Amino acid sequence: MFEYYLDLICEIVGRIKETQGASIRKAARVVADTIIEGGWVYTFGSGHSELLAREIHARAGGLYPIVHIPDPMTGRAERLEGFGEILVNNIPFKRGETIIIISNSGRNPAPIEVAMHAKKMGLNVIVLTSMEHTKLVASRHSSGKKLYELGDIVIDSRVPSGDACVTLGDFPAKVGALSTVLGAAILNAVVIEAVQCMLDQGQDPPVLISFNLDGSAEHNTRVIERFGQLPGAMGMMIAT
Repeated sequence: MFEYYLDLICEIVGRIKETQGASIRKAARVVADTIIEGGWVYTFGSGHSELLAREIHARAGGLYPIVHIPDPMTGRAERLEGFGEILVNNIPFKRGETIIIISNSGRNPAPIEVAMHAKKMGLNVIVLTSMEHTKLVASRHSSGKKLYELGDIVIDSRVPSGDACVTLGDFPAKVGALSTVLGAAILNAVVIEAVQCMLDQGQDPPVLISFNLDGSAEHNTRVIERFGQLPGAMGMMIAT
């Protein structure tokens, strides 16, 4: 069964390549332009989606100016209306910056409110969601909105509804989640394309090198010095 699962991942990645390429390129151009103009790119996800928000923050091969906004409740309050607004209310967003918001279902208040606040502050909102799943469920926010409706750019992860994808005999629950592995591939594809966009414009992309490679500390220090520390209280939030 593990072979079926891995084959399915490869199959869906192929569908993503065919159907989401234009959205990935648009997202990459927005990310690249934000960084070229000296802005920050934020990421947010709640629950397991926070794994993806962290995936492209401060990592080897990633862009330094990508900032993960933590969910201190690790998904336990994502259904609580008002929680998302509180999380981001004091972050010093600047008009023209970008935020990537990840939610498989796109129905819970926390990511929806983060998107609403970001739009109010003039950010570019990139959404990563499962359109199959989100179209099957109702919003849990009083506005009736779902996350994809707030995105300037929407990337469909092509994850089946319910996330898990493998049926084992008569066992009633499916196993083998897809949202994390497919989401990570999509987000890294956006980063790679953004780096290429910057190179095409004669820019020096602020890419971090693994701290486990000799000489990386000097390189990464230069990158960080170019952009400075994380904005406002974010440095403290990331360190906790």
